[in-house]
Amino acid sequence: MPLADTTAARAAVGRIARAARRGNPLLEVETAAAVHELLVALRRARTDTGDATDPVLRALARDAFLPLSVTQHAARHGMTPAELRSAVRRGAGCSPKDYLLGIRLGRAKELLAATELPVAAVARRVGYDDPAYFSRLFTRRVGTAPVRFRQCCGRAVPGGWSNEIPDPEHPPVIESRPSA
Repeated sequence: MPLADTTAARAAVGRIARAARRGNPLLEVETAAAVHELLVALRRARTDTGDATDPVLRALARDAFLPLSVTQHAARHGMTPAELRSAVRRGAGCSPKDYLLGIRLGRAKELLAATELPVAAVARRVGYDDPAYFSRLFTRRVGTAPVRFRQCCGRAVPGGWSNEIPDPEHPPVIESRPSA
C-alpha cells in the first residue's frame, strides 16, 4: 500500500516489538494495542484514500451497538449495501460487518476489563441480545472466553478505559515506557 509517511508506522512496529518481549505480564494487551495503533497509522498514512469515507466510518462507529443489519446501516446513509461495502473497505480495509464487529468486541473487552458487569450485561451493551451467542463469538474472535479474558486482563491495563467510542481520527495509543 502506498504511504505518504512511514514514521508513525515504524514507531508502532517498534512498540509491538517492545510489547512482545518475553516475560511481559501485559503481553497480549500491550501487543494488541500496539497492533491497533499500527493499523491506524497505516490508514492515516495511505495516499490512495480521501476523506470521503470518514463520515461513513464515524457514523458506523457511532451506531455500532444498534441492532441493525449492514443493509439497514446502508439505508441510514442513503447508500446501497454495495456502496457501503466499498466505502468501508476503502476507508478501513475490511467489510462493514468486520468493522462493526471490531468496534463491538473492542468495547466488550473494555467493559470486561474495567467493570464487574456480568457477561450477559456486557453482551447487551455491545448489541447482542443472546449472551451465549456473544460468548461463542467473543471466544472465536478473541481466542479466549469472556470470563477468562476478564481474569487475565481485568483492570491490568495502565491508563484505564473510556466509556466513549474511540474517535477514528484520535485512537487510544500506548505510551512508550523505558525498557527495564
